[in-house]
Amino acid sequence: MIKPEVPKNEAERLHALRALKILDSSHEERFDRVTRMAKRMFNVSISLVSFVDEDRQWFKSKQGIDASETPRDISFCGHAINQDGLFIIPDASKDERFFDNPLVTDAPNIRFYAGYPLNLRQGINIGTLCLIDSKPKILNEEDQQLLKDLGTMIEQEIESIQLATLDELTLISNRRGFLTLVNHSLKMCRRNKVPMSFILFDLNRFKAINDEYGHHEGDFVLTTFANIMLDSFRECDVIGRLGGDEFVAMLSDSDGVKADLALARFSAAVKRVNETLNKPYQIEYSAGVMHFEHDTDKSIEEMIQDADAAMYENKRGKVG
Repeated sequence: MIKPEVPKNEAERLHALRALKILDSSHEERFDRVTRMAKRMFNVSISLVSFVDEDRQWFKSKQGIDASETPRDISFCGHAINQDGLFIIPDASKDERFFDNPLVTDAPNIRFYAGYPLNLRQGINIGTLCLIDSKPKILNEEDQQLLKDLGTMIEQEIESIQLATLDELTLISNRRGFLTLVNHSLKMCRRNKVPMSFILFDLNRFKAINDEYGHHEGDFVLTTFANIMLDSFRECDVIGRLGGDEFVAMLSDSDGVKADLALARFSAAVKRVNETLNKPYQIEYSAGVMHFEHDTDKSIEEMIQDADAAMYENKRGKVG
């Protein structure tokens, strides 16, 4: 058995998936309708909408199977998300990647698999719409186009969720998505009685980059900054783009020392990126950080405003 490779942009992919808040959610008719259609149209025993998390594939919608998830390292969908086109295995028992896979040698005794990678944007595949059968099967061109059409229907439903919670350009949480995720993290901090930190970032000279080099270059800066945040902060931290050139991070179980370490790590990452980009400008930013105890009576918006005030104080200091 050959385990699926981990995509190079795994951190970005996982953040985008988790920001949707779709994992471990209830079944929804809009997804179940498509898997029912797929199972019947292709006459297969199983059809799934599967999302590939860090260690598992979880089924948002399932027909013909009782399990709600399986380990990622034995999943077919883990392979499917590594390409943009259909991933089709006519007979898994004759494929060197899968012939001794426990999903092939034991129930559900997979022979045929066809997966359509569910794409948030270019290079970000979060799961699949897939067909599974215990008998070998071939899909002709018409069948393949039909599977693509059904997959596109699932992507459109995901997009409706994405537009509500994700920033379209950077694919990290927008303000609404950030507030939703922080609300969950805040409850965890209160339950565990641990402090938290909010960091507000504002890009310096961003308007000048837009004016001198064009909005395309400005978009590149925003996306690059978001990716540095993804790579620098912990999985348990929540990051987002509030709008324009403002970004925010909420660090759980964090005090002044831990926040300073996180900011130092982030600063070093920005410096490395600036050294390798070879651009006629530097990505520069100001940051403001505020710390709060688990039992603070301030709202999330008020904590963000306090960090925002600290950031502008820092920005004025740099200008001065």
